[in-house]
Amino acid sequence: MTEVAVKKNLGKRDMILFTVSAILLVDTLAATAAIGTSSIFWWLFLGLFFFVPFALVSAELGCAYPEKGGIYAWVRDAFGGRWASRISWSYWVNVAIWMPAIFILFAGVAKQLFWPDMGVAVQIGLGIVLTWIAVIANVVTLNVGKWVPNIGAIIKIVIFFVISAGAVFYAAENGLANPITLDSIKPNLSDSLQYIPAIIYGMLGFELISASSEEMRNPQRDVPRSILISGAIILLLYILGTTAILAAIPAKDIDLVEGLVDTLELFFVSLPFGETVVMMLGVGALYTFFSNGVTWAIGGNRAAAEAAEEGELPKAFAIKSRSRNTPVGAAVLMGVMSTFILVLYGFLVETNEDLFWSLFAFSGVIFLLPYVGMFLGFLKMRCTDGARARPFRVPGGDGFARALTLFCVAVLAGSIFLFIYTPGEGVQWPVLIGSIVTLLLGELAILWAEKQNGKLASETPGVLTTP
Repeated sequence: MTEVAVKKNLGKRDMILFTVSAILLVDTLAATAAIGTSSIFWWLFLGLFFFVPFALVSAELGCAYPEKGGIYAWVRDAFGGRWASRISWSYWVNVAIWMPAIFILFAGVAKQLFWPDMGVAVQIGLGIVLTWIAVIANVVTLNVGKWVPNIGAIIKIVIFFVISAGAVFYAAENGLANPITLDSIKPNLSDSLQYIPAIIYGMLGFELISASSEEMRNPQRDVPRSILISGAIILLLYILGTTAILAAIPAKDIDLVEGLVDTLELFFVSLPFGETVVMMLGVGALYTFFSNGVTWAIGGNRAAAEAAEEGELPKAFAIKSRSRNTPVGAAVLMGVMSTFILVLYGFLVETNEDLFWSLFAFSGVIFLLPYVGMFLGFLKMRCTDGARARPFRVPGGDGFARALTLFCVAVLAGSIFLFIYTPGEGVQWPVLIGSIVTLLLGELAILWAEKQNGKLASETPGVLTTP
């Protein structure tokens, strides 16, 4: 079968904006600010000891192994098809779980702006509609679909800078809602532990663009440059945005869903045309929530489609558009699962804030697991494939790289534990049970793929197409 020629649609600018759109999450600002002023310390500390090493590792892998599939291909090369299949499943299903959380947040902000009486049922219905719009955005060509995250990245940068400027003027006139001093930003573990995983969650995604490496113009040159530039932008804006919310709202009063709009109203509603400014920024935030879902779905669906082409996930994931070469099967399956999760959780919670955090924590556990495999794969390939040319290399030698990546694995493991176990509250059983069930479903999917192909999950690839 003749394969569709893949157009090289992604340049360095697209890759920077795509990465900013993927990692810079307006939606987790309230969760991180809820830690209190010590969140500023955690952004700086984890930025230096986790975010920077993660960026460096992603840059080395992305230019040394510029294969389509990204994280799936790296784990496959390091540990074989079975482990790559598990990583691909976790990576894909996490997005299917997380999209409902982000779209519930969308509905919560829309409720504040346009429909104060909107009930949870209507919010769930809106989330389902947004899910299927995201599916459509995933099955158009990347030359078109890339503009969803590109525009979203620009809007995010504007929002972060505007609320940071608003914080300066608000604090000058009203004082700080939370004292921000060297003493106040010292970490308080008893207050911080629950939300520290949200900071780690907000730092992940550098590898996402490598899932579309076959559509890059020059991955070996542009991947490390785009990662390092976008990383500097992201960390700066996260610190500014968190500080801005803390300047306006006492940490104990921050609402995980409505905190952003509450902050905008405090900063701008008293100004001339202030309500219009709040409305425009709120609508911009709504778009960024949608673009987040599309961005991650693009990466997750392409990784799953690549795994299915290798025969390591069921054939339905490998169904592609014959004319556009886009992952139709994976995208539609993601839409079905996201819809099911929205409806299921809608019966189990009473408020949108409960629904958001339940889905966020559940997806967080599944989300972090593939990165453990990615870091361990990086170390293994340094040992077994050290002779390969690496246009970019983590500085400091193999020993330094090993120490950094093992520390990052420990941080990821600790974050997984804290999503499942909340200090002072105990085990979060819905999160734990949901995570176990999801992983077991992945094992069944892998066994089904092996049965379909009549082989072990590391042999001859196969692909299906659709008109």
